[in-house]
Amino acid sequence: MSRESFVITDADAWVILDSRGSETVEVELVSGSVKARASAPSGKSRGSREAVPFPEKGASASVEVFRRLLKAKLVGLDPADQRGVDDLLKKIDGTQLFSKIGGNLAYAVSACSAVLAAKLKQIPTWRHISQMSGIKPAYPIPLGNVLGGGSHAGEGAPDIQEFLVFPIKASNVAEAVKANVEIHRRLGQILAKRVGGFGGGKGDEGAFAPPVDDETALKAVKEAAGDTAYVGLDVAASSLYDAAKSEYVYRNRQLRRTKQQHFEFLSRLVERYGLRYVEDPFDESDFDGFAEFCRAFPKVLVCGDDLVVTRVELLRKAAEMGAVRAVILKPNQVGTITDTVEAAVEAERRGIVRVVSHRSGETCDDFLSHLAVGLGGKFIKAGVAGGERVAKANELLRIWYSSGDTIPMQRGDEV
Repeated sequence: MSRESFVITDADAWVILDSRGSETVEVELVSGSVKARASAPSGKSRGSREAVPFPEKGASASVEVFRRLLKAKLVGLDPADQRGVDDLLKKIDGTQLFSKIGGNLAYAVSACSAVLAAKLKQIPTWRHISQMSGIKPAYPIPLGNVLGGGSHAGEGAPDIQEFLVFPIKASNVAEAVKANVEIHRRLGQILAKRVGGFGGGKGDEGAFAPPVDDETALKAVKEAAGDTAYVGLDVAASSLYDAAKSEYVYRNRQLRRTKQQHFEFLSRLVERYGLRYVEDPFDESDFDGFAEFCRAFPKVLVCGDDLVVTRVELLRKAAEMGAVRAVILKPNQVGTITDTVEAAVEAERRGIVRVVSHRSGETCDDFLSHLAVGLGGKFIKAGVAGGERVAKANELLRIWYSSGDTIPMQRGDEV
């Protein structure tokens, strides 16, 4: 198909459900006989500086705005002109955080444009993203949430939000995906034996959510991982932080910790359990706390999520302060693929590890896997269990089966 024939000829959007049964949006863009779809996930633990998911009246309001303001203006655009599509979204919304049309709608339109462009170019979506970014593609290491607490689980679960694993020795995608699944399975068996009355209950991301404290949870995950995987944490510290009292509140344990006590607690976990990855160890505004943690643990991937929210200017600040060694990339945090790619390019330029991530409320959309490969992500953080999580793993497998060794595999033992 000639480049001149790339044009959006029709567009629509509708409400669908995410993995929590909450409403979200799906977008369809059409170019002649070629169609593409993309749907948006929703996070429960959100940074205050990330895009607003929906207008006040929810997903249906986003769809109404799409049909009233966006649809006619999308028709006639070139879907391969990613910046042009994304600039239109920003112009129509007119707010800093997409509060008028909703960041989830912006993301779904933006991602759908990329998928449609790849189809028209008759290349895989990951290759189109790689061409767009100028970053060499790579198969990412699956970073799997196998035990959860915090905002993703119920009362009595750990206060730390995610207990994560990633394989050390996997030489290809199939081995890496299988390694995390096997750890998840072993962990379930360990918890069934040790936690009285635990029936295998899970949190929002398919991770086990037992009624145990943080350290008991970490011991179980470490045992399940054995020598096949490294262990990490997503503390999601902003959800613990009480700004009025400058304390971290571990609600399920009924504990309050000062910043220093919180620092010492996390330090003990890093040293005792050999943690190699710690995400959001401090509140989203505490760049100094992140930097201090980086200095204390030079071999740990200290990762910023709420700290950076996929925004170039925040990533640049974090890098200049030495506050992160890794960064989460969640495209619906910032609303567009253009902005996500710019954050990825900035991270690569500064030697910061890229972690392309799902949200707790996911759909079965598989775009995230292509984004991770196309942006050369060191990790894809997409869960382990549940159809909406497995959809990402299966698409990684499909990319691997079709592309083989033409794309290098990231290595867990090089972290």
